[in-house]
Amino acid sequence: MSHSPPPGTPKARIPGPQQPPPPYPRIAAGLWRRCLGGGLALWGLTAWVTYETRLSTLLPTLILLGSFLVPVAFVLWAYERHGRDLGVSAILGCFLAGGALGVLGASLTQSYLQRPSPGMFVEAGLVEEAAKLGALAFALRRQPAVRGLRAGLVLGAAVGFGFAALESAGYAFNAAASTEGVDLRALLETEIPRGLLAPFGHGLWTAIAGGVLLSRRRLNGHVRISAPVVGTCLAVSLLHALWDSTHGIALWAVARLTGIGPETQLFEPGYLVRPSAGQQHLFTLFSVGGLTLVALAGIGWVRSLARRDPSW
Repeated sequence: MSHSPPPGTPKARIPGPQQPPPPYPRIAAGLWRRCLGGGLALWGLTAWVTYETRLSTLLPTLILLGSFLVPVAFVLWAYERHGRDLGVSAILGCFLAGGALGVLGASLTQSYLQRPSPGMFVEAGLVEEAAKLGALAFALRRQPAVRGLRAGLVLGAAVGFGFAALESAGYAFNAAASTEGVDLRALLETEIPRGLLAPFGHGLWTAIAGGVLLSRRRLNGHVRISAPVVGTCLAVSLLHALWDSTHGIALWAVARLTGIGPETQLFEPGYLVRPSAGQQHLFTLFSVGGLTLVALAGIGWVRSLARRDPSW
């Protein structure tokens, strides 16, 4: 015998094609701050435990935390401020797939670039920026509706930060591995500056190139390769090359100003033999000053692009 529900009881709704799908869970405001603060505390704790125990099994945790913390926090910030309408799947896909494909593409071509030289840094910048833009286009190949300057800035930054996180993890692993065992100090000396500088490197450059690229995307999803796109890629690659060559330029400038001779070649990844205190100060000034100038140029470029988009 069937029993009917009492009067006033709401009827259960059976999901069907006539009903809209449930909304995706929204990321709470300020999550990027909690991610950054909690991640820093966890990374510091992991570094301390690794130092005390000398367990090599903790190295993957230490490397991944240190490499992904700042990129993930900045991607969350970009999503909260300017990318909620783009969707989590687009940003996450660009960060993971775009970053991985960019690293693989750049690694395959950079294996032919060996000796440090002005041409090598320019070629490396062109290769890496082209690989990241190709990864961005591939990650969005099935989302033709995603276009515009703002979408390009946010998703380009996601690809760049994914690239930076994976690249930093590789450099940290190489620094930790030595013939005498695990070099924890070298690992930390690699992770800390790369984490601090991450917002002013790959994420910034690919945001610029991605913004110009997607602002010229057609309704069918195809990208129109025009003079502004090519010019932007070349200019961003030049910023990339200047950033990478700052160390060599600073060495060359110190050598010229202090008159120690031409043995320190421009762009060589070398060092000054028994530098004086004045030479050390000059090198720090030129290297940090050069990185600051390149970063300010990129920030100013992003701000000028953002002003062109009324939705920013």
